[in-house]
Amino acid sequence: MKSDNHVNVEHVKNQRASRLKCWTVSLIKGGAIFSIFILLSQFFKLLSTINGTNIPAGYYSEPMPTILGLLDSEFFMGVIFVITLTVLAYVLYLLWQLHEIAVHKSEKINSHQANLVFALSLCGLFLHKAWWVLAVIIAFTNWHAISNALSKVIHNGIYSTKSDNKQIQKDEA
Repeated sequence: MKSDNHVNVEHVKNQRASRLKCWTVSLIKGGAIFSIFILLSQFFKLLSTINGTNIPAGYYSEPMPTILGLLDSEFFMGVIFVITLTVLAYVLYLLWQLHEIAVHKSEKINSHQANLVFALSLCGLFLHKAWWVLAVIIAFTNWHAISNALSKVIHNGIYSTKSDNKQIQKDEA
């Protein structure tokens, strides 16, 4: 009884340690991403000048929206540039994932046509989008159901009896 209790205590300690480790790693990753974001914003601030000239002093004394001061900030423009690049990269990533959906589907189901789907996807990327549509159709088609249905049609056509044929002719007449 004592050893079971000792094992449970060790298990709880291991769980807490793994949670703490996971939390710490997440915090470090978040800090690194935030630091990279700030450093990139500072970098783009150094590369840019707003309006190319000094802003007149009357610019801030006249009644203008307060947002103009923020928009004239070089650091803010660096932040906006980094956000724009990030959104653009994410949209391109999503478009690539959409383009590769047929390949991923055929690999997931271990399709025999995986290489064909990959080749058609590449043709769709470089030649014409119709090849990509064909790759999607091939990847998402249930080929076992189609082959079973065709086999059934062929089997019924070969092994139908003459009485069935006579019945069909009478029905047509």
